Amino acid sequence: MTYEFRAYADREMLSIELAQRLAGDLRSALQHEERAALVVPGGTSPGPIFDDLCAADLDWNRVDVLLGDERWVPEDSPRSNTALVKSRLLVDRAVNARFLPLYAACDRPEEALEALARPIEAVLPLAVVLLGMGEDMHTASLFPGADRLAEALAPDAPTLMAMRASGVPEPRITLSAHVLNGAMAKHVLIFGEGKREALQAARGRPPLEAPINAVLDEAIVHWAP
Repeated sequence: MTYEFRAYADREMLSIELAQRLAGDLRSALQHEERAALVVPGGTSPGPIFDDLCAADLDWNRVDVLLGDERWVPEDSPRSNTALVKSRLLVDRAVNARFLPLYAACDRPEEALEALARPIEAVLPLAVVLLGMGEDMHTASLFPGADRLAEALAPDAPTLMAMRASGVPEPRITLSAHVLNGAMAKHVLIFGEGKREALQAARGRPPLEAPINAVLDEAIVHWAP
């Protein structure tokens, strides 16, 4: 497994350059395909990247945006990743992109998986994926020790899976590993020494122990202190 590691002097420089790279990847995809699907992570780290990317001059009305995973909470919850994407990425020029949700108003994610997966499957393979990584080496909601991790890592896994893990307050919904790994361009965003050390610790481990390894091959890892 090989990947490229890029270190930046600071997070501001990383955000600017990564946003430019994502926009370039999308432009390339749109030269060959009618539509291009962009996967982004939740959390606070990608916010500044979204602030730069949303102003990119590209054909946003042919871009589908979706999260790599989502907490099973309504959009008005402070724990919703959807709210962040809509407020910081789907604005400015990117307001014309189409958002594909990973949440529906029902009690359990299992009740909505098929309906949520249908529009995503119509735009596969993914054009561009931006992922994060935790210090436990998880990515999206592929957590070490999660209840259905082995299934989500399988090459025949469904597009979307519900996931529950120890220490994670609510159920999650996540794209399976092979869907993420099948993207034409893959990027991983990490900040701080702890995550750089976790990336190094993941080397050589099976994806069941270090799920990030399921998507790292031929990816570009972007790191800043």
